[in-house]
Amino acid sequence: MDEQNTIERCDYIHAHEDIIAKVNETMPDEEILYDLAELFKIFGDSTRIKILYVLFEAEMCVCDIAQLLNMTQSAISHQLRALKQSKLVKYRREGKTVFYSLADDHVRSILDQGMEHVAE
Repeated sequence: MDEQNTIERCDYIHAHEDIIAKVNETMPDEEILYDLAELFKIFGDSTRIKILYVLFEAEMCVCDIAQLLNMTQSAISHQLRALKQSKLVKYRREGKTVFYSLADDHVRSILDQGMEHVAE
């Protein structure tokens, strides 16, 4: 079988120009789609998901998160850095202690919808 036979072909002789035009009008810019893909990559790590779920329940410091997840503070800090860069978590300083929490209700919604989808 040659390469031409393995390529899927459209059965239509002409494209549906009206559908293509409609989708093109609403298609976000390439940069926006790239940023969205990068955001979803952050959710592709189970450690980061665990941290987000911990912070879904309560604001916590690195020490508490590390103890709860049975991980090193260094590993938690590394993941928190990625979550902060993606604007999924925020922090506040109280003396020498830094407390982390979810950045906003959008993060809660993403987690809720993801769990709902997985549970179906």
